[in-house]
Amino acid sequence: MKTTRIFVNLAVAFIAIAAFSSCKNEQKQPMEEVAINYPLIATSAENPEAVGYKIGDEATDFKLKDVNGKMVSLSDYPDAKGFIVIFTCNTCPFAVASEQRMVDLDKEFKPKGYPVIAINPNNPKLQPDDTYELMQQKAKEAGFSFPYLYDESQSIYAKYGATKTPHVYLLQKEDGKNIVKYIGAIDDNVRNAAEVKDRFLANAVYELLAGKEVSVKETKAIGCSVKQ
Repeated sequence: MKTTRIFVNLAVAFIAIAAFSSCKNEQKQPMEEVAINYPLIATSAENPEAVGYKIGDEATDFKLKDVNGKMVSLSDYPDAKGFIVIFTCNTCPFAVASEQRMVDLDKEFKPKGYPVIAINPNNPKLQPDDTYELMQQKAKEAGFSFPYLYDESQSIYAKYGATKTPHVYLLQKEDGKNIVKYIGAIDDNVRNAAEVKDRFLANAVYELLAGKEVSVKETKAIGCSVKQ
């Protein structure tokens, strides 16, 4: 009896330590271990209690500070047909792996009327590598051709319902409103851009440009959890 009790106590302690370690080291976990076999296609029915915008909702405008010190809002783009809003950060390996893709998306779609707008939602008190100063450094080093905005109050990401970095929201202007048309991942391989087979976001933009309804409206965003 005494021996059994000892084994039970040891097992409970081991589980507690493992759970703490997993939470603490989330961003240090290799992308291969996190993303493998992760189902990408999502539907609203899978998470009916999720807060934030859903497909068809109107996204309200915002005014956030860019890395150059200027305040930026969607209304600053009167000629845009819509926006590619991407919640991202400085150091999450998933976000870092997506940096060149974000630059390429802006190059591809800004001339077509859909510029990229990147927003850092993380609280630097919880993630010290996501300070505004390091955002400025990141934008310069990564060659960001688009605004990289600081959600200092962490109110905008909450309105959108973003949970990961990166997390994408495709908006289209309709009658003066910014309507959510796609939510989720950039593509089907966050780990390796060279192995992408399905460009979810790009496909959605091209469908909108062709006057069509977006066929894949939601996918699972794979990344690090937003630090709030």
